[in-house]
Amino acid sequence: MRSIRPSFTVRRGRGASRRTSPVPATVALVSVLALTATACNGDDHADAKPSLSATAGPVGDGKIKIPDDIRKRLREHGIDIDKWKHGAWKNWNRDDWLREANDFVNPIIKGLWDPDRMRDANDPDKGVDDNDISGDQGVTDPTPAPVRAQPVRAPYHASAATSGKVLFDSPEGTMVCSATVVEDPAHPGKSNLIWTAGHCVHAGKKGGWYRNIAFVPSYNNAGKSNAELQDASRAEVAPYGVWWADAAKTSQQWIDQGGETGGNGASYDFAVIHVTPEQGNAGKSLEETVGGALPVNFNAPAVPQVRSITASGYPAAAPYDGQLLYQCQDKPGRLSIQGTDPTMYRIGCTMTGGSSGGGWVETGSDGKPALVSNTSIGPVSSGWLAGPRLGEVAKGVYDSVSKKFAGR
Repeated sequence: MRSIRPSFTVRRGRGASRRTSPVPATVALVSVLALTATACNGDDHADAKPSLSATAGPVGDGKIKIPDDIRKRLREHGIDIDKWKHGAWKNWNRDDWLREANDFVNPIIKGLWDPDRMRDANDPDKGVDDNDISGDQGVTDPTPAPVRAQPVRAPYHASAATSGKVLFDSPEGTMVCSATVVEDPAHPGKSNLIWTAGHCVHAGKKGGWYRNIAFVPSYNNAGKSNAELQDASRAEVAPYGVWWADAAKTSQQWIDQGGETGGNGASYDFAVIHVTPEQGNAGKSLEETVGGALPVNFNAPAVPQVRSITASGYPAAAPYDGQLLYQCQDKPGRLSIQGTDPTMYRIGCTMTGGSSGGGWVETGSDGKPALVSNTSIGPVSSGWLAGPRLGEVAKGVYDSVSKKFAGR
């Protein structure tokens, strides 16, 4: 079994799937400081000499204005803001890699995600065989038949407005996941929240928080081919802007137990990110910008009660290239990796790495669509995907991000 891991620009041959273990039901936070880069190359080049301003503090003379509390946290973790902007964020030394809950400052570098850097995020093809599942503990239904992923009709904004890409950096290079715009109870009609997988923001027990996290709604909205995107402008690749995380949370279960191999943490592999527009957006929220947001159903329906689930994502591993949005629709079955953890949903689907974190949507009893899961793991050969059922722990993650920005 492999994790539907985030995709990389650097290819490596390691296996990747996860097993789960129960740990306390708490959450973890990422906060961010926004910087401005007036000249910044894409990919992993740190040659540019960007000038900076900080949106977290007053700006007027072009110098960095950092609130004292954030400056203190930066100093405590040995982060020199000037060195960071010139490429120090690429230092992934384990001793310096922040991993604890509420212990991460993630500077936003404006202009970092140029079209080439977005397009070049690919899949490392990590995976191990299906025998990695630690037995049929709990309830596991027969392996579903593969369902061929179907391309979403362009423009994506008209047919799947809440879908998009999450971009970020890891020790392995530039990475990509998928995500969904979800409602914010603290800001009805004006949400800035997205839902994705925990492994798209944090590396789990052997790593820490990823960096330069950003969301691109309706990435490649026109559905252009990879060849057509070679000379595309940023406006073509990201027509609804680039939105940087200013807070993100995942489960403590994922932080403590999540891993690149086996199923560790998979039943708790979810995250909520609050975003802010890189270039300003005339005061409009993400929800207002894309034209909608999905409610999240934390009263996860039992599998027999679900007629079908639709999973969306930007698969990047072969035979896909990460540039187009796809969907799979199937009646779910159950996957139990450990009997002590919540049983996961499983559907037939041929999507591959890069689709991680993409939303799973079910039509509820009220006839309206709602998010009920996200893509987490799948087998080496592709053919099926599994995602966590969203319950009390997931609601705690969601509520904590919403409440953080209530009243703002």
